[in-house]
Amino acid sequence: MSEKTRYSDEELQEFKELIMDKLNKAKEDFELLRSSMNNSDSNDISDTSPTFKVLEEGASTLSKEEAGRLAMRQQKFIQHLQAALVRIENKTYGIDRNTGKLIPKERLRAVPHATLNVDQKTDKR
Repeated sequence: MSEKTRYSDEELQEFKELIMDKLNKAKEDFELLRSSMNNSDSNDISDTSPTFKVLEEGASTLSKEEAGRLAMRQQKFIQHLQAALVRIENKTYGIDRNTGKLIPKERLRAVPHATLNVDQKTDKR
């Protein structure tokens, strides 16, 4: 029997549903991070004493920077998931970009935007 060269339409649909769930969650998380950076839903420190205000502003700046980094990382994750959806539509999803072989389902379930087999990924490091 010859080796499979791509996943079936049913398998691709299963992965699409998985990716859509992850994408929706990622977008929700991204919006939470964005709102925390903008302080749109937090309590302000304007009515506290000056000493506490200075301390709060320092902590606020640090957490805004961290939220910014997390938001950028989340945005990149969203882009990878969206690219995976394009590969599903093109029926090229799950194919290792270096070897052309199928990436195991277990890996795709764990990392649905993967474009490399684990052995290919570890060889690059």
